[in-house]
Amino acid sequence: MDFPGILNAVNGLDGEFLIRFMTSHPKDANDELFCAMRECEKCAPHLHLPFQSGSDRVLKLMNRGYTARHYLELIKSAREKIPGLVLTSDVIVGFPGETQEDFEQTLELIKKVRFDALFTFIYSPRKGTKAAEIEDKTPRAEKNRRFERLLEIQNKISAEKHEEYIGKTVRVLVDGIAKDKSPGHLSSRTPGGRLVIFKGASELIGKFIDVKISGSTTWSLSGKAVG
Repeated sequence: MDFPGILNAVNGLDGEFLIRFMTSHPKDANDELFCAMRECEKCAPHLHLPFQSGSDRVLKLMNRGYTARHYLELIKSAREKIPGLVLTSDVIVGFPGETQEDFEQTLELIKKVRFDALFTFIYSPRKGTKAAEIEDKTPRAEKNRRFERLLEIQNKISAEKHEEYIGKTVRVLVDGIAKDKSPGHLSSRTPGGRLVIFKGASELIGKFIDVKISGSTTWSLSGKAVG
């Protein structure tokens, strides 16, 4: 059985639940997967698809097996097939040999896709890997500068994406007590994996409820339980 078949089989099980999966490689993402996600009503409309770099030259050095154009085509197809799709990804800054031009291409891909959120990393060498053998002439200070610039761009996009939720009522799965909040606040997740904070009793943990969104930040949403 292939992975889309597994999604369909799990979707057929009784009960109220969400199917989530992490993490996809672009080589495993195709129209069959996207159609299965659309057709399985219990499958979360969330795709975490790491791109790592927007530069074809760097992607080749990473042995990723795809180009930036191919990645963008996958994103276009996924969005066409899955209504309300939430997109997240991984990106590495400062891979050995990355030039300023390579980095700018990564920023351009981020601006084109407009991810809901990114998991961002500064490259660190691992002994025994091919990448560790590549000469790295970029100073750490320059890598940090690029990293901060990338975060600035993505954080602005994430904040704009979250602001679009304000006024909407969303179905969430309550998953625990909200950290760093006053007593009585719970944390929950939308089907797309967005964090939602609201006031409620601990008995709601583990249940699906509706929350009307009234506020947002770069990293989370807030609102009031409905009904």
